[in-house]
Amino acid sequence: MALSERRLPPVATPGNPVAGAAMLVSAAVIVAGLYFGQDVLVPLVLAVLLAFVLAPAARLLQRLRLSKGISVLVTVLAAFALIGVIGTVIGSQAADLAAELPRYAATLRTKLSALRGLGELLRQSEGLLGSLGIEGATEAPHAAPVVVAALPRSDAALLDVAGRLLGPILRPLATAGLVIIFTILILLYREDLRDRAIRLAGARDLHRTMTAMNDAAARLSRLFLAQLALNAGYAVLIAALLWAVGLPSPLLWGSLAGLMRFVPFIGTPIAVAPPLILALGVDPGWGMGLTVLAVFILGGVIMGQVMEPLLFGRRTGLSPLSVVLSASFWAFLWGPIGLLIATPLTVGLVVLGRHVPRFEFFDVLLGDRPPLQPEESFYQRALEGDADGLVEQAREILAESDATLAAYGDSVALQGLVLAQTDWTREALELERLDVIRTQVGTLLDDLSDYGTPSGNTLPPAWQAEGAVLCIAGRGPLDDLTARMAALVLHRAGLGARAETSAVLETANLGQLDPALVRLCCLSVLEEGNSVAGLRYFLRRIARQLPEAKVIVGLWDAPPESPMLAALREEGPADAIVTSLGEAAALCEALATRPG
Repeated sequence: MALSERRLPPVATPGNPVAGAAMLVSAAVIVAGLYFGQDVLVPLVLAVLLAFVLAPAARLLQRLRLSKGISVLVTVLAAFALIGVIGTVIGSQAADLAAELPRYAATLRTKLSALRGLGELLRQSEGLLGSLGIEGATEAPHAAPVVVAALPRSDAALLDVAGRLLGPILRPLATAGLVIIFTILILLYREDLRDRAIRLAGARDLHRTMTAMNDAAARLSRLFLAQLALNAGYAVLIAALLWAVGLPSPLLWGSLAGLMRFVPFIGTPIAVAPPLILALGVDPGWGMGLTVLAVFILGGVIMGQVMEPLLFGRRTGLSPLSVVLSASFWAFLWGPIGLLIATPLTVGLVVLGRHVPRFEFFDVLLGDRPPLQPEESFYQRALEGDADGLVEQAREILAESDATLAAYGDSVALQGLVLAQTDWTREALELERLDVIRTQVGTLLDDLSDYGTPSGNTLPPAWQAEGAVLCIAGRGPLDDLTARMAALVLHRAGLGARAETSAVLETANLGQLDPALVRLCCLSVLEEGNSVAGLRYFLRRIARQLPEAKVIVGLWDAPPESPMLAALREEGPADAIVTSLGEAAALCEALATRPG
């Protein structure tokens, strides 16, 4: 069918507003449930994350012939005992620091008053306000003293006072108790919970789902345990350096620095600010403050550039935008605890999405992997008319050490053209959009014509002559682009390749083909947009005009079960049939170097 005779695409129907409203209502209900249920959900999430960290230790104790219950109980109690000891030490240091704060505050005020430039600026501002007639506030008239009658004590008042005093103490204790109970239950029944998760994730493919869930759980355990150990080591390093500097309460600031490592981007500034202000208050000079700042900069460089890339690789698995959004979301819902657990929780969702197909949307939304495959990105940029984006993508891929033009053509360019051809065949692509794709991909091929240098293969001169290899396009609307791509690849292989359109096989143009020059002819087609009868017609005309030339059919990116591929192989009208540019280049080189 001619391009001008294409029917108009069907008119798209608008989406269902009821479904969209239901989705918004469901999201609002979930967020409200997370907010109002935080008293139970926060301990539960903390317990799940802690269970991932403690699971390897519990399994190790089971291998030492301890029962499952004893192993879990010993592991959980030891972990919380260690947390309690660290919390007690930090609390004692915080109490000692609070007793010395007035003296440090006086030193800090003295140091700030020494900044005469700031004081002079304030005085000038005060004089300017006075010149404008803005005076200080007048003294308020003395109010009559209010006599408050003594209220009798009652049991209700005593209970109210007791609640106000004990509330800040009992709430963390209740949360800690729930975390302990949840952690023990999760570790005791982790196999049962895993089986229930497998049933929810997909019981039809039981083996695959079970393998994926086990792999995801093992990865999360290793990741959280390694991150906890790394941040604990960072806390010890910062505490030791601050102790050597002479800063009071070094363990408190080291622990704060270790906790804030769980909070990307804003965690380090939060951890630096309090010890830096304290250093300015302790030391009459500026040396301690600068040293403390240097300590955190040094620790951040060691962690970010040495330790984390060594243990986790240079990719955290999360996109920077998802890290910021998740931290803001969970901090809004659950406060400081939500800020601390936002990144581990998001990492867990991403790992789950990468291993369980039903939860793949977590990886797409939160992961750092490209949301589109390279061939999909190729098609999307061509569809938008972004020739610069196509060239940039091609150069990024070809800049890799093991990249070749043939590999790029097979894995990206040809597959992207197949997507476009498929949309054109099912009438989902307008003629104007198709013209845009052809123009942008043509610009890309023009740019790639200057890429690299021909290989140093010693081919016969007859095969290196311009026009010795013809890449003739089929009748499909994008076949001429595939022929140009094939000619580029064969030219880089040292062959004298040239692309021609299907018009060269018409009767009026057959005289342009020189039988004495052409050594090989490659009919370049995509399966969509062509037929076996049409290919047979082209092959007959090629054989009639170029009887001495070898003929191959490039049926690009055709799957093994392709009906057209099977029909061509059965009829055998060509010397060979290839489905990739790499295969075509290898075959042409073999034919060129074959004796005789």
